[in-house]
Amino acid sequence: MKPPHIPNGRDADPPASARGDERAGAVGLRARFGRGRAALRRRARLAVGLSVVASFYAVALFASFLAPYDIREQARGEPFAPASVVRFVDAEGRFHLRPFIYARRLTDPLARAYTDDTSRRYPLTLFARGYRHQPLGLFETDRHLFGVTAAEAPAPNVVPRVNLLGTDELARDRFSRLLLASRFSLVVGPAGTLLAALLGVLVGCVSGYAGRRVDAVLMRAADAMMALPALVLILAARAAFPDELPPGRAAVLLVSIFVVLGWAEMARLARGLVLELRGREFVVAARSLGMTEARVLFRHILPNAARPLIVQASLMLPAFLLAETALSYLEIGVQEPAASWGNMLSKAGSLANLRAHPLLLLSPAFAISLFVLGVRLVSDGLRADPARDAY
Repeated sequence: MKPPHIPNGRDADPPASARGDERAGAVGLRARFGRGRAALRRRARLAVGLSVVASFYAVALFASFLAPYDIREQARGEPFAPASVVRFVDAEGRFHLRPFIYARRLTDPLARAYTDDTSRRYPLTLFARGYRHQPLGLFETDRHLFGVTAAEAPAPNVVPRVNLLGTDELARDRFSRLLLASRFSLVVGPAGTLLAALLGVLVGCVSGYAGRRVDAVLMRAADAMMALPALVLILAARAAFPDELPPGRAAVLLVSIFVVLGWAEMARLARGLVLELRGREFVVAARSLGMTEARVLFRHILPNAARPLIVQASLMLPAFLLAETALSYLEIGVQEPAASWGNMLSKAGSLANLRAHPLLLLSPAFAISLFVLGVRLVSDGLRADPARDAY
């Protein structure tokens, strides 16, 4: 009789428990790998978003140096001129290492048609002389990043203007106004968002953590503010100010309006988060250790509610930027000749102008969209790992 075959260690199948451990280990490895890739994507979004936002604020800080012309300077003979074409090849087909432009002539004032005068080239130069300004308020200079100078032009008495985005109806350089307008828009919108978020988070945390009476009073105030028509509040605030507003007072007015209109929604969200988190085990443990109520609230509860609050603030920012645009369109915000993205975008209300130069007139909208995209990328990059987040 043939003895039964007894498998050795190499031939024997592993027990079921070992196979289960191997599968669990593989699943855990894939999960860790997935979390690692998600962390890398968040860091990449954070880096890109910070780069975009930092670039916008760098442009705002050095806008007077980057802008070739003053926002009030007019070229009387070039209203609604198209964008200047920076060339390297002249009309005869010859290539030039140094970029240049041709002078423009208004051939049809009614149709606003321009033709290039190809008889002379006007080279562009770096660090050209222009209007006097103070970079960062430190010193006064007349140097700008680029421009066309009379000394380098073949015809010193006729120096054309380089308008990268064309000119507006008053023959002012749109590119210079777009750069200098970033100072107002990048201060008013983010400042209003930050102050409204801070006030709303403070009110919501106190309301959710205090007793019922304090909660009832604060939330009824928030409900009343959310029920108040925004347009009525805006018109009432505008009536309290004089007809002509300098940019500083216009900024104070808009930031005040944004804070009053935005804190209630943030307070409602913060209150709900605090009410949900105040019964968690880590809060009970912190109380049992003898920590003060303020320390428990701002050291343990608020950090665990930070992610949805940051997301809400990132949603408020584009709303406030668009509100600044709408208020400037209604002449409630900054007024001419000062520049903001809002009053520049209001010029796109004319269908005839928009049909003639759509990209040039909508350049402030592209700037707003890119800045908001950078803020949202920063918000996504700052999110905590959902697997490790307490909320």
